[in-house]
Amino acid sequence: MRWYFTLIIGILFASCAFAQKATVTGVVKDDKGETLPGAYVRNANNRLEGTVTELDGSYTLEVTAGEVTISYSFVGARQKSVSLNLAEGEAYEQDITLVRNLEIGPAEVIGDGERTKPIRRIDPKIASSIPSARGTIEDLLLQAPVNFTSELSSSYNVRGGNFDENLVYVNDIQVYRPFLVRAGQQEGLSFPNPDMVNNIYFSAGGFEAKYGDRMSSVLDISYRQPTRFRGSVTASMLGVALHVEDVNEKGTFSHNSGFRYRNNSYVLGSLDEQGDYNPNYLDFQTYLTWRKSRYSTWTYNFLGNISRNRYNFIPQTRETDVGTINEALRLTIFFDGQERTGFETYFGAFSAERQTDVSRMRFIASAFQTYEFETFDILGQYFLDELERDLGSDEFGEVLTNRGVGGFLDHARNELDATVLNFTHTGFRLFDNGEHRLEWGVRLQHEQINDRLSEWSFIDSSGYSSPHPQDSIGYTVPDLQPDQIIELNDVVKSVNSVTSQRYTAYVQNTWQKETEGGHVWDFNAGLRGNYWTFNKQLVGGPRANMAFTPNWIRSATADGDTLYKRDIVFTLAGGWYFQPTFYREMRAIDGTLNENIRAQRSIHIVAGVDYIFYAWDRPFKLVGEVYYKDYGQLIPYEVENVRLRYYARNNARGYATGADLMVNGEFIKGIQSWLRLSVLRTEEDLNDDFFFEYYNDEGQLIVPGFTLNDTPVDSVRVEPGFIPRPTDQRVNFSMLFQDEMPKWPEYKVLVSVFYGTGLPFGPPSFERYLDILRTSAYRRVDIGFSRDLITPRNVDRKRFKWMKEGFVALEIFNILGINNTINHTWIEDVNGRLYAIPNFLTGRRVNLKVAFKF
Repeated sequence: MRWYFTLIIGILFASCAFAQKATVTGVVKDDKGETLPGAYVRNANNRLEGTVTELDGSYTLEVTAGEVTISYSFVGARQKSVSLNLAEGEAYEQDITLVRNLEIGPAEVIGDGERTKPIRRIDPKIASSIPSARGTIEDLLLQAPVNFTSELSSSYNVRGGNFDENLVYVNDIQVYRPFLVRAGQQEGLSFPNPDMVNNIYFSAGGFEAKYGDRMSSVLDISYRQPTRFRGSVTASMLGVALHVEDVNEKGTFSHNSGFRYRNNSYVLGSLDEQGDYNPNYLDFQTYLTWRKSRYSTWTYNFLGNISRNRYNFIPQTRETDVGTINEALRLTIFFDGQERTGFETYFGAFSAERQTDVSRMRFIASAFQTYEFETFDILGQYFLDELERDLGSDEFGEVLTNRGVGGFLDHARNELDATVLNFTHTGFRLFDNGEHRLEWGVRLQHEQINDRLSEWSFIDSSGYSSPHPQDSIGYTVPDLQPDQIIELNDVVKSVNSVTSQRYTAYVQNTWQKETEGGHVWDFNAGLRGNYWTFNKQLVGGPRANMAFTPNWIRSATADGDTLYKRDIVFTLAGGWYFQPTFYREMRAIDGTLNENIRAQRSIHIVAGVDYIFYAWDRPFKLVGEVYYKDYGQLIPYEVENVRLRYYARNNARGYATGADLMVNGEFIKGIQSWLRLSVLRTEEDLNDDFFFEYYNDEGQLIVPGFTLNDTPVDSVRVEPGFIPRPTDQRVNFSMLFQDEMPKWPEYKVLVSVFYGTGLPFGPPSFERYLDILRTSAYRRVDIGFSRDLITPRNVDRKRFKWMKEGFVALEIFNILGINNTINHTWIEDVNGRLYAIPNFLTGRRVNLKVAFKF
């Protein structure tokens, strides 16, 4: 260990002579012979050596002499690499052609298709560098129009939908998260392993028929098929991750395997609720590939996963100060008891794939099994106090008077086990020399879910149970005295078992047309259907998208001698998106199942523009989209932390509308950064909700806990109409910004910023029309300072030959120390008045991270 520490310190501060150089020059063109200005050319062996092509496609790259691999990439084209052996001082000329719109190999590679389809590629390379308390692949979604409400959870909202409305695929297989998750700190690691990922694609709406039956978004992840031996190790104060991949000499067998361990107790220690946190999350995955020979058309794959999450918590105390200068309050709670929660997941998928030049067929059989339990008995005694607000008082900020005392007991013994088996066949075939691409797929899925729920809470306010039973004082005849019943709150007692099958199928066609003027039209149209045996409902509908790539030529110089094509794409997508209910949506708040539940429906209309422009002689990409979604047969729900509690009734309709604007490019030369701004409005109207407003004899509206004359003499029926959905976050801004020191580029900084306006909430009465209050805005800034361990000054040292990349990082989570609210605890005072005390998320924490790639 002493040797390793000496090595790291030496790397951080030692320097040596610069290596000898060689020069590579040339021109980058596409397969139509057009030059590509703004293409990125770099030495794949040394990320510090890179350049961007000029407006005429030419480039000059200075690299370290010896064996090098030059990588060429351009937005909308396939990346290409060339291996060279350069002598010291050698000037080598290398012209290159990058191919657009081509499909080859076992994985789909679509160049301009990333721009002409309603799905975007997410750059996975910086996953290990992002400073985040979450530490999952979802951190990369700051590059996309995605809203987060907690840094402890991998769940996210997209354009007015909740996480249950999002699809997540890994290697064409849908994956799930735990069912019983109540809070973000219980959740643990999400399924995708960032170290094993090859490609990430994301669609925020208007996606194709080949993607499944959800109303909001698609996250499509593919794991890497190894071509050589490599691996990585990442260690921090929050856990460790190890990844190894290799391929045999014949190229017929490969494996890509990863292990992750995480313990968030250090971060959870910054919560207001103090105690003994002991969360442990373990995950192992392997992706195996075998083929009979290197040139075989058949390939066989296996993806396996075992994960074990344990969350043990013994609470002790909590102290939270809230309010303003006009009313400052302090909630103090003393706890007894503990919580034990666990999730165990087993997943396996076997696939056989046949690939030819014009077609591909894939057969997938998969099994998913989860066992989950949630047990807790938490006894709390609370004091709600008013604080001294006089700035001139010696007791400023201290307790002035007591507003209320009370206690509560929360109890749960919940268990769930679920098994999902499915068989899937997908395929495509090219027709008319590749001008038409026909895709199809069918899936048969069997589900078995067993759920046992037993939870309740008891509330004491000022020594009296709440709700308080009728008093028996004053009765002289015992038989006339009312029964003294202690009533529990939030009682859920149920035993459910659901066995069902789902059958889905889709077909879609993609084609392209080019006009005489050089304008290109891309079209995709498909049809999808779904049948569920539980409610015997068949749903489905059409989906389509189109893109227009104009052949607009503009002048790069004042005299018009130099012309180049304006790189812009216009898109339009839409369709019918039905979401047949899964188990969570069909289980009501009281734990019972609605056997007549129907699928929710959303109609999407999305219009967008994808524009590549140049600033400071560097390429930038601007993506803008406006959208409207019409909802029908909605199932209303309440949000408790990250837990969704559904009403299990299709009694609402609604809409979501907004716009997203995203920009990425080299704000700092040679380094990508991302900015995103979104506006949203989403509302729903329950068709059977109403309430009465009561007035006293003075004509005043009676407000419980405030109005002294609370004897009603008149009432008015009120129908709320449209109210904000729980995900109605009006404005969101996110940023991933990278920078490096000019003279010492090995020293880097990465800033992650997220801002979201407040979300709707209301009292815990399960009356949706009351959820019109707003939480405070979610504001978070995480920053990471890093130092590359491999630099031009030490890359040739023999002791570093085993290491391809490496860095040491100091991360600061929530550097501004902002108290963000996840939900509220409702406290009642002696007058029956309710107070919403915010439950804050994590505070500022410093984390040390070390990562190596070999």
